[in-house]
Amino acid sequence: MTAPDFRHDRPGTPAARWTPTLTSAPILELPAARNRVIVVGAHPDDETLGAGGLVHAAARAGWRVEVVTATAGEASHPHSPTHAPDRLAAVRRDELRRAIGLLAPDARVTCLDLPDGDVGAHEEELVAALVATIGTDGADVLLCAPWRGDGHPDHEAVGRAAATAAHRTDATLWEYPVWLWHWGQPDDLPGERVRCLPLDPGSVEAKRAAIDAHASQVRPLSEAPGDEVLLGPDLLAHVDRDLEVFLTGGPDVDDDVLDRVHKDRDDPWDVESLYERRKRAVTLASLPHEHYPSALEVGCSVGALAVDLATRCDRLLAVDSSPTALGLARRRTSTAAGLELRLARVPGEWPHGRYDLVSVSEVGYFLSPAGLTELVGLCLGSLTDDGHLLLCHWRHQPVGWPLAGPAVHDAFLATGAPVLVEHQEPDFLLHVLGRPS
Repeated sequence: MTAPDFRHDRPGTPAARWTPTLTSAPILELPAARNRVIVVGAHPDDETLGAGGLVHAAARAGWRVEVVTATAGEASHPHSPTHAPDRLAAVRRDELRRAIGLLAPDARVTCLDLPDGDVGAHEEELVAALVATIGTDGADVLLCAPWRGDGHPDHEAVGRAAATAAHRTDATLWEYPVWLWHWGQPDDLPGERVRCLPLDPGSVEAKRAAIDAHASQVRPLSEAPGDEVLLGPDLLAHVDRDLEVFLTGGPDVDDDVLDRVHKDRDDPWDVESLYERRKRAVTLASLPHEHYPSALEVGCSVGALAVDLATRCDRLLAVDSSPTALGLARRRTSTAAGLELRLARVPGEWPHGRYDLVSVSEVGYFLSPAGLTELVGLCLGSLTDDGHLLLCHWRHQPVGWPLAGPAVHDAFLATGAPVLVEHQEPDFLLHVLGRPS
């Protein structure tokens, strides 16, 4: 949903109009299974307006608190005669640090300095930054970000990026509205997702002080035209409550980045380079059996390895989540005997059956940690009694994903499956495992 055109300096929905909806919403509590909160904003002050009470409560509860703002908010006063964008950006970064210091003195604060007003053009960059901030312990993280339907393009871009980052890392996502309160009506909220976090008096007062610390937004920059106040009393009335509103259980994320990679380039991995050709040769030479009756390749991309594996198998099922990649693979593998290509997103769409060989090559790090754990069980559980599991991955850190190749292999090795082959090079590592006894 996209909001109609609205302006901060025109009348919006009165705060009282929202009261019945909010007082009847289910109560939310800080999740006991988490110990770290990351609050993301599009501009300095979003985090305080939407989740300042949460930040304060989490800090008092001993949580690690981190605040990330996508932009420095340098475009908040585009016609200011006294504050050029660079000066305003510096002012707003300082205000952000003061505000968060009032809410959570030990919090880490990061400004990514993406362009104010154009976050949508840098969404993948923001996803990568959030994934790096969350790391591999996403199951311990509560990630809070502007609602994807908030009506401001920057807010919605940050919300989408946060949803993707949560999907890739297993973080729990809570979304907070900011501008919805001004332009929207209660029916614009997905009521089944609305939850209210009660704030005690200490958190309410800390939030008020933090909002006041964003002086460039709550007071005029000067008396000159173009320096007017942005967040007046009517707007602030929406967030001056003894509760904060979050939307939980959002819609599934369609993380199609790998499909877009294949749309941008017919051969995104340079499969005919010396490195890739040699790696495939090492892979084939590492297979303990010359022949496999039935095999599964997870993540076949453009089909380069599938062509080679098909020469060693009676039947090979190669799956990938990218329709574009499969289209490219069909052209490459058109003459390969016994090869079937299938669109499937693993682990959720796992092709059940028993296989003499399962290949997981250059795909394990495109899963969340929980997704990888599920994949490990499915791969090993699908092997025949004397079947083999082939693993081959780049050793370095893929941008925008929490896992690197060594972590992927470690997850399989931790099962105790027998190691039949191990090969390590500076850029890739390879293992062949047997079925655990």
